[in-house]
Amino acid sequence: MSHGQGTARLRLPELLAPAGNREKLALAIHYGADAVYLGGKSFGLRNMADNFTNEGLAEATAYAHERGVKVYLTVNWYPSGGDIPELLRFLEATAAIPFDALIAADPGVIDLIREVTPQRTIHLSTQANSTNWAAARFWQRQGISRINLAREMPLDEIRQVNRQVSMETEIFVHGALCISQSGRCLLSSVMTGRNANKGECTHPCRWNYAIVEESRPGEYFPVQEGERGSFIFNSRDLCLLPYLPELVATGVASLKIEGRMKGANYVASVVRVYREALDRYQDDPQRYVCKDEWLEELTKISHRGYTTGFLFGAPRDVGVELDSRYIRSHDFVGLVESVNEEGVATMGVRNRIMAGDRLEFIGPEMAENTLILETMTNEEGLPLQVAHPNSRIRVALPFAVKVNDLVRRESTKISQLSNR
Repeated sequence: MSHGQGTARLRLPELLAPAGNREKLALAIHYGADAVYLGGKSFGLRNMADNFTNEGLAEATAYAHERGVKVYLTVNWYPSGGDIPELLRFLEATAAIPFDALIAADPGVIDLIREVTPQRTIHLSTQANSTNWAAARFWQRQGISRINLAREMPLDEIRQVNRQVSMETEIFVHGALCISQSGRCLLSSVMTGRNANKGECTHPCRWNYAIVEESRPGEYFPVQEGERGSFIFNSRDLCLLPYLPELVATGVASLKIEGRMKGANYVASVVRVYREALDRYQDDPQRYVCKDEWLEELTKISHRGYTTGFLFGAPRDVGVELDSRYIRSHDFVGLVESVNEEGVATMGVRNRIMAGDRLEFIGPEMAENTLILETMTNEEGLPLQVAHPNSRIRVALPFAVKVNDLVRRESTKISQLSNR
């Protein structure tokens, strides 16, 4: 399809971003998300994220809607019988908030949502483990409006689902992968007592392990990285950016980014890249190419090396990163909070900033400017040589920036993070 004058523009899938707290919500919207998913203090699968109070959910939804962005509330955990009264109170307390959909997995939770708010649109979570078109057809008959397909599904089966059902489909395109089928894991429960299926996963799959041979008790042999990494439990991160044309062609309605537990830098950077790629594809599908600089941007955030997951059948690599530990080449050091008419930006400091640092300011549409920081002041105008986290500084900039633009600095060395 070309985009000459008078030709209809290609319709893109929605870009759906995580919003683990109020700041990440604002950043997801600033960098181009079409929709966000968020959770209350309970009943979602990321209860260890900051999340939102009931009042915060109402405010967040209003903020997003004012900017033309949809909001989906997660209630996708698997409750026990004793959890039901509290869940009902939560559904009743949030009944008046105009979420665009609720995301659920458990059939009982879906029933309770309909009892409390019959008008609600319901999306089926990936936790429901829908791996084929017959399952999608079943859920369509139950009145589900959208189904998040299991991460284990290859491209041809995603396409098949969209031929078999009229409901919307959604797939994950970026972020952490679980070693268990669609995240239905009991490892955290067994090892720590925290139930992953109730939003309390401690990620023991990412811990460091040693091997003990049964005839040598007490002798611990470390599990070490080899040339191609050690893939005992730890999976690499999903990255489907190079395959956006193939994904769009399947007919999916939404491309979802994982990461409500991830930091603000992750949310901003990933949304920024996928937004740019989708928009450039819409501009000219025939000549579209995935740019190397987009992939390079995704290596600057904390990640565990990238994989295409099951998109082409058996998992395979993307690029050359084969380390299963966390890798990060840049540090998130600040966030632009305001800019005055003279071009002086007030920045919230997240990591230590020193005079002489080379700072990168990144904005929507892949805007990027670099500054060698010669002078900075505190909020009272006093000069500083060092700014510490949780403080604010003022910096005169020779280029334009916007509120919520991120500021980063190249790390002195690539970080290897265990994330335990």
